[in-house]
Amino acid sequence: MAKILIVDDDPDVVEAVELLLKQQGHQMATAFNRQEGMTRIEEFSPDLIILDVMMEQPDDGITMAQDLRRKGRPTPILMLTTVSRATGLNIGKDDEMVPVNDFQEKPIEPALLLEKVADLLRQGEDAR
Repeated sequence: MAKILIVDDDPDVVEAVELLLKQQGHQMATAFNRQEGMTRIEEFSPDLIILDVMMEQPDDGITMAQDLRRKGRPTPILMLTTVSRATGLNIGKDDEMVPVNDFQEKPIEPALLLEKVADLLRQGEDAR
């Protein structure tokens, strides 16, 4: 199965996503902020990154995704966030501003999360 990294400052989200994906046989790693997430990427080399937008700074997830793409890391990124609800802004996937593979609002239904993870893992395999 795949190696998946969750980067989110909400321990409840991290625990729920980690539990669901471990049940599917995936190897999981977690981080609770951008800096920790960047370190885990180097150590764990994930096949997929599940990333929150707002952590210590309101744009940590977006900045992290931009940094990863600038460094040439093609790892698929699924962004899970409440930023649209929290700010009223309609933010979504954008190749330059929000360079992620998919963008979903929290809370996300478990079945939809599993579907998105499977799709993105396939995309990652196709890109190799």
